[in-house]
Amino acid sequence: MAQQSASLPPLDVTRAPEGGEIGPIQSGWRLALREFASNRLAVVGVAILAFFILFCFLGPLFYHGNILETDLINSHDPPGAGHPLGTDVNGFDVLGQLMKGGQAALEIGFFAAFVAITLGSLVGAVAGLAGGLVDSTLMRVVDVFLSVPFLFVVLILAVRYGATVLSLSLVIGAFSWPVPARLVRGEVLSIRERDFVHAARVAGSGNGRLIGRHLLPNAFGVMIVNVTFQVADAILAVAYVGFLGFGLHYPNLDWGDMISDGVGYMQDGYWWLIYPVGVCIVLTVMSLNFIGDALRDSLDVRLRRR
Repeated sequence: MAQQSASLPPLDVTRAPEGGEIGPIQSGWRLALREFASNRLAVVGVAILAFFILFCFLGPLFYHGNILETDLINSHDPPGAGHPLGTDVNGFDVLGQLMKGGQAALEIGFFAAFVAITLGSLVGAVAGLAGGLVDSTLMRVVDVFLSVPFLFVVLILAVRYGATVLSLSLVIGAFSWPVPARLVRGEVLSIRERDFVHAARVAGSGNGRLIGRHLLPNAFGVMIVNVTFQVADAILAVAYVGFLGFGLHYPNLDWGDMISDGVGYMQDGYWWLIYPVGVCIVLTVMSLNFIGDALRDSLDVRLRRR
């Protein structure tokens, strides 16, 4: 039998069964990256998001608009040479405020998403692996959190304790984790039945090692896709809270605060107090949604284009 096996020709992985060349085998992540890069909306989304990150965090190093000292003499100035996007009722430079407010929006968005995906992934992995009573109990907790209108909770906590970048990030993240928890749980329920998980159990791996070394890494695709949507939802939540007047306050601000301050002057023709910040919110959230949709399509082999 050994001699018969040795006489077989070696497998040529660079040729198709018909004899055509197919090139070297590529890893799953490389194929996903190629699929992602071929999506035009994904490339546009990455470009827009990169622009706003550079605009908000590097822009203030080159543009020093007045956003701290009240200047009533130059209030409500229209866009011009001295102020590319004009000034608001306090004489603050709108372009400088966009940069400052964008910093807070992006920081809260990414930090809240990190909190939500970390907590949700751990809960979902434990529920999916344990099953039974543990799974049922954790999923009922998820149902309770999903039934709570978390924006009202954010408003109450903001009034009671004051709104900061850290507090808003923690509160939004603490009420956003049920969605990734359900997604990761569903992925773990499928992964835990695969052969490599059974082999790891036989080798003596405990539940902690199974979650950290096998389940969560294989659910990483679901997690990274959900992160983009979590960031977008957090940015919108901050804008809602700020618009209602319970967001960050002077000297800190976010994009929602800018809309709240400028909406009362729309009828007076001060369009630059609303439209620029509104466009920033729409483009940022839209870019994150583009990226999330493309990541989902590229990481799920069933959705890849043939």
